[in-house]
Amino acid sequence: MLNRIRSLFPHKLKYRLFAAFVLVILLPFGILNLYNYQRIETLVQEKISQQSHSQLEQMYRTLEDQLSVAFKTLIFLEQDSTVASVLTHPGQRQGLENKNLMEEKFKNLNNSFFLYNPSVYFTILDFHGNAYTSYSPREALDYRKLRDNPGFDREQMEGVSYHWVSSDANYVLRDISTSPYLLSLYAYMETPRNKPYGMARISIDYSFWFQSVLKQSTLRQEYFLITSAGENVSQSILNSSLTGEVKARIAAEPRQKYFIDKTSNTLVNYIYVESLDWYIVNRIPLTVLFNEIEELKRQYFMTFFLLTGAFLIMTFIIAATITRPLSHLQNKMKAVVRNNLKIRLPEHKFRGEILELTQTFNSMLNDMDVLIQRLKAEERQKEAVHFHMLLAQMNPHFLLNTLNTVKWSAIRHGNEDITNITLSLGKLLEASLNTEKDLVHLKDEIELVQAYVHIQQVRYNHRFDVTFAYDEDILYALVPKLCLQPLVENAILHGIGPLPEQEGLIEITVTREGENRLAVEIKDNGVGMEQSRQASGMRKRPGIGLTNVQELLRLLFKEEGSMEIISSERGTRIRFSIPLLISTPYQNDHLISS
Repeated sequence: MLNRIRSLFPHKLKYRLFAAFVLVILLPFGILNLYNYQRIETLVQEKISQQSHSQLEQMYRTLEDQLSVAFKTLIFLEQDSTVASVLTHPGQRQGLENKNLMEEKFKNLNNSFFLYNPSVYFTILDFHGNAYTSYSPREALDYRKLRDNPGFDREQMEGVSYHWVSSDANYVLRDISTSPYLLSLYAYMETPRNKPYGMARISIDYSFWFQSVLKQSTLRQEYFLITSAGENVSQSILNSSLTGEVKARIAAEPRQKYFIDKTSNTLVNYIYVESLDWYIVNRIPLTVLFNEIEELKRQYFMTFFLLTGAFLIMTFIIAATITRPLSHLQNKMKAVVRNNLKIRLPEHKFRGEILELTQTFNSMLNDMDVLIQRLKAEERQKEAVHFHMLLAQMNPHFLLNTLNTVKWSAIRHGNEDITNITLSLGKLLEASLNTEKDLVHLKDEIELVQAYVHIQQVRYNHRFDVTFAYDEDILYALVPKLCLQPLVENAILHGIGPLPEQEGLIEITVTREGENRLAVEIKDNGVGMEQSRQASGMRKRPGIGLTNVQELLRLLFKEEGSMEIISSERGTRIRFSIPLLISTPYQNDHLISS
């Protein structure tokens, strides 16, 4: 799964840089812009909704003012003594005079309260068959028909002397008002003792009011007046209407201010008129609402995508400019490998970091060339040394073959001393001829020393003894080949040899030193280094053999090998320490027992 995911990512540096720019910079920037524009749309929607709702509240206040003024005119008419006199005693004056008095009252009311909105109509009835109006009626006045109007029904007034009728059929002359319905206040005019003496109908042309208010709106939107039952009272655009779903949502949430109707893609604002049980609703198409911002959005994103395309091209060019020298270096490196490091990169084509990289690469090739030449020279030297070693081995081989002839001759004549000497010398010569190994088992090294000691004991007529002390578990510890024989030779020649006719003793001890070290000690009871030096003139006791052993320890074990020399008049002790390396061969139990 992880490999499959990795395979989706580009492998070349150029495409990685390009993908990094797109994913790390461009994509988050684009997402941020979309988020910000959504936030802007939401804020604009809320702002316009608040503005639209403020207009609805203003319409609501003007409507309430109209209703309030209509109610105040009713109270004014009730409190006017002239009106009360005309209605209660119509016979005190002539009919024309009563009519003139009432029309004058209506005119004064319109001038006082409805100066800026004259579309209010008064109808006053007494209980003596007289009717007074402030308008020209659409039909001839019929007192009985007016009195029997359902608006004056006491049961509908629910215990009070007035009530509003929202869908009163328009009774005004068409030349004056073309609205199909009027909003009318029906009331009984009563004395302070609650005795009715007349009936009043004060009607407001709310369609005229509605249109006059809509002329002040600055937004292209639709307005509606609907009842709580969902009936259309009026609308700003002819034949336009709200869907049943919108009306149901308004009725279900009367206190909410606005919502989005996804079906019609519009923003719906509304306000509740409690006194009439109406809703004032406006509907704004979202396309109109966000027309300007959509245009701005298109312009912005067109510019954004053009700049993004330019940035992508520039990024690709920059990435290619950065990676082209690296690709060139890569191809040149392959050519260098194919041509055995003989090619050098041209430095004049590059600058900056690439130039430093090129110079470093060329310098590395030069150093490698020098090292190769040096290795070839050393290899030639090793071959020459090996050739000389082969030449030098011809004499030891001839000597070994001669010793074997002497050995078989001594065996045939029964001379055991000569036989043992030739066998011991043969072992030493075989060990010196075996140049393939630098480390041997301690067991084998002790056998070589024993062979050498046997020859020297014959030479010195057994004037000295050699003892060996070691643990069986370190017999297969690895030690440098021929590291003991030169030290034993020094002890015999320079320590034991100058002694008078007395027994000499050489002690060879091999022990563990901790867990990871091996200690080897050669101790003699000879004359000591100082006396040996005096006896031998200017020659020092350590000689070539001791120096060779020290150099051998340094070459094989570096700082981990150490040697210590302690000399006195009673003899010399040489001690060296090396890492403990156990190399037990296969079937070691059989080898040890044999």
